[in-house]
Amino acid sequence: MQAELVLDAQCATGESPVWRADEQALYWVDIPARQLHRWSAATSKHDCWTGDEMLACIAARAGHPGEWIAGMESGLFAVATRADGTLAASPIAGAVHAERGMRFNDGRCDRQGRFWAGTMLMDMAAGRDVGRVYRYQGDVNAEVALRLQFDHLIVPNGLAFSPDGKTMYLSDSHPDVQAIWAFDYDIATGTPHGRRLFADMRPLPGRPDGAAVDADGCYWICGNDAGLVHRFTPEGRLDRSLAVPVKKPAMCAFGGAQLDTLYVTSIRPGGDLSDQPLAGGVFALRPGIKGLPEPECRF
Repeated sequence: MQAELVLDAQCATGESPVWRADEQALYWVDIPARQLHRWSAATSKHDCWTGDEMLACIAARAGHPGEWIAGMESGLFAVATRADGTLAASPIAGAVHAERGMRFNDGRCDRQGRFWAGTMLMDMAAGRDVGRVYRYQGDVNAEVALRLQFDHLIVPNGLAFSPDGKTMYLSDSHPDVQAIWAFDYDIATGTPHGRRLFADMRPLPGRPDGAAVDADGCYWICGNDAGLVHRFTPEGRLDRSLAVPVKKPAMCAFGGAQLDTLYVTSIRPGGDLSDQPLAGGVFALRPGIKGLPEPECRF
């Protein structure tokens, strides 16, 4: 299957793609550039806005048109675009990081609209398990709103939820871990339990990065460093692997008018890129499978 170039965005770290059906547009972030990007499927118009902190993960805010919840460096923010190409960011909940030099990383909403997001030490090579995963409840008290759920992770990633919302997925991308876990998920309380190994990625090509779930309940995850996007069945069996023309696909999301296009963002590393000139671009795959609408943050 041939991957189609959507945009030669040259993102340093293209992450958190989100399809907006009401706009027929794809949004994503470039983390170190502190940018939010938008690409229109109808016109191919590309827009970009820059903020004051790194943006790592986003979800649309229900009832707030044009506004996002974003995991950034110091916490969660309500983010809106401005006409001058900048982002307005209002703090929602601050994070007490385990160490200096940390930021948020992967994040998304559960099927009920609770926002989940993980943190990591930006010096990934240090391999320190100071990463945490939080659930945003939306309580009035901001200290209660951001609830710690998991700790002792290095690079929390791969957050996703099954179609019925009763299974939660989480991975750790670090080369020393490369594991994907599944949890039973209480949709009434937003509580995961019954942690189990879903897939060990160490024998497979690529480290587990950002993920999405399709309408069949299969789990798609980017194989970073291998130029692949893997599909696992709900039982944890590798079903297929699709190639993209870059080494570091970062995260995937279903979109398009029929939700049958898998969009993939990627990373543009430093050094010689002669063998992957499109690194940092956004790509489209058409795997013959439909995805699910991305939930908005409702809390």
